[in-house]
Amino acid sequence: MNPQKNVKVAFQGEPGAYSESAVLTFFGSSSQPVPCRRFSDVFRSVETGETEFGVVPIENSIEGSVNQVYDLFLKYDHKVCGEIVLKIAHCLIANPGTKLDTIKVIYSHPQALAQCRSFLENLDCEMISTYDTAGSVKMIKEQQLMDAGAIAGERAAEIYNMNILARNISDTPNNYTRFFVLSKNDAPPSGNDKTSVIFSTRHVPGALYQILGEFAKRKINLTKIESRPTKRRPWEYNFYLDFEGHRTEKHCAEALEGLRSKAVFVKVLGSYPKAPEISNSL
Repeated sequence: MNPQKNVKVAFQGEPGAYSESAVLTFFGSSSQPVPCRRFSDVFRSVETGETEFGVVPIENSIEGSVNQVYDLFLKYDHKVCGEIVLKIAHCLIANPGTKLDTIKVIYSHPQALAQCRSFLENLDCEMISTYDTAGSVKMIKEQQLMDAGAIAGERAAEIYNMNILARNISDTPNNYTRFFVLSKNDAPPSGNDKTSVIFSTRHVPGALYQILGEFAKRKINLTKIESRPTKRRPWEYNFYLDFEGHRTEKHCAEALEGLRSKAVFVKVLGSYPKAPEISNSL
């Protein structure tokens, strides 16, 4: 998507969060990121028209899917109109004057703590989960916690004038997060697209195999499939599927018709241009 001046885009977290970096990467520096406390607030902001777009993380290359966001797609009728892939470079951040050997507690989002598990195991510190990475930096600054640190990106340290005690502390250097761009409409074909859907099958042998065959016989590449409990009945699942191509292309439309004929429930989340392989975080 071309940079859009002054477009309002909701994201979860505080200024300096990785989601804000995703907003700026996708929409450009003249866009207006709007911070929200919860993922549900991002969806609600787009629904009410407070913002035209929203950006939410959907999966991380180390810790997997952001399940709460997937569940929200069942509650709201938003479309996915874009995706961003950001490289995540976690830092240990603290107030000026705090030394690494004086830190007793470290705050961050649960996924960030999990992504830095090996680094944290070598520190004799308590780990406390918070709602946001950048929000953790803001909190220890506002409360002047001199025996605490926070895990967030370098940009958060710059925004809140904090010190970086350690850089690149993820368990693996190949740490990427994929984000979805929410809107009330998906995107027109670009020639290099993906489509995301949710579906559930009948509880009979071969049901999933038959559905996947609709894509295989049309040589449509599946880029992701995973299951999530429906939360209606025990051991009943929804499947989340991404495939290459736009829903309006003939072979994709035929595959979706085949899916609808065999599935119990189908929801097309949208078609959108594929993200570049790697976007550096801001």
